[in-house]
Amino acid sequence: MPKKKKEWIAMLLAGGQGSRLCSLTGKIAKSAVKFGGKYRIIDFTLTNCVNSGIDTVGVLTQYQPHLLNEYMGTGVPWDLERIWGGLKILPPYQRQHGADWYRSTANAIYQNIDFINRYAPDYVIILSGDHIYRMDYRKMLEYHKEKNSDCTIAVLDVPLSETGRFGIMSTDPDGRIIKFIEKPKIPESTKASMGIYIFSKEKLISYLEADDADAESSNDFGKNVIPSILAAGENLYAYEFEGYWKDVGTVSSLWEANMDMLGPEPRLNLNDKVWSIYSRQDSRPPQHIGRLAVVENSVVTEGCEIYGSVINCVLGSGVRVMSGASVRDSVIMDDVLISEGASVDCAIVDTGATIGAGARVGAPRDESLPPFEVEVTVIGAGVFVPSGVEVTPHEKLIMV
Repeated sequence: MPKKKKEWIAMLLAGGQGSRLCSLTGKIAKSAVKFGGKYRIIDFTLTNCVNSGIDTVGVLTQYQPHLLNEYMGTGVPWDLERIWGGLKILPPYQRQHGADWYRSTANAIYQNIDFINRYAPDYVIILSGDHIYRMDYRKMLEYHKEKNSDCTIAVLDVPLSETGRFGIMSTDPDGRIIKFIEKPKIPESTKASMGIYIFSKEKLISYLEADDADAESSNDFGKNVIPSILAAGENLYAYEFEGYWKDVGTVSSLWEANMDMLGPEPRLNLNDKVWSIYSRQDSRPPQHIGRLAVVENSVVTEGCEIYGSVINCVLGSGVRVMSGASVRDSVIMDDVLISEGASVDCAIVDTGATIGAGARVGAPRDESLPPFEVEVTVIGAGVFVPSGVEVTPHEKLIMV
């Protein structure tokens, strides 16, 4: 039976180390970091693919891939277990002329041109596996076709103070990109690249081959490929996205994105029945809230036992907060124990850590500061904070 060609496929970059997340990515890839109590960061991009009708996703992994690979498996939780297409994990591999690590974003895609050609798609969408957002990529594809674009970049407006973190572009009234600068010191626009690109397949391959042949290139989409396309006068357009989007590549932004889930009208509302976020779940019992417990404005996941106070928090599975313990404005990942009389404020506590009786982690939140200026204390996976010890906001404890 002949294989049916695909209209489009997704290539998902998930090999990043995420060094700015400190100990949270010491032994796992950034895309595998827990988020929102029951998810991992990569769930959002995979869900977007499925909900957008994309049934073939190549996931490019490299740094500490074992947990991420095990988590994704064959793609069952996202309905991506397919005979033809589906979810395919694409690590660097031995070729006829030797092996090579993925050197950067464009090089990673270049090394998998054979995978792309196998499905003969008309279009390829390039995605990042470390952003939190919900997006219907079909609307972007329609825009790409309408503009007869060779490459379309998803953009959103960011505060002027944050432009130095992104590729920034200027456009004409029709949306055509006329200038692109990666992480400018003096920006001329606030339109920031979301790291989402749609290419016509043949154009993508020609761009990647030219980039690989350039000995001076660092093989990065933002630094090299996009500026080259612009310089060549190709049809390069910006697709403006107006929904919630967060790059969670720092401790502060990861904490802030979790906090965005809270409140009566949260900025990040995951209670959307039409666009549910899919993930692989462990089998856990229901959460138990003790008679004297206090729980306010928090996400409490399966298997939690709460006997103390939890306010403005996101708790992962199996978290135990014992009597007299207080947890505020914090992200607590799976299987953490907060012992009797302990307090945790403005912190991220990673999987399996133990906060001893009477210990103090972090400091109460200064409500006068915007979220991105809050000092967040990090306790690494498996760390034991002894009873009575104080961990200040300037400290980060990791297990070596």
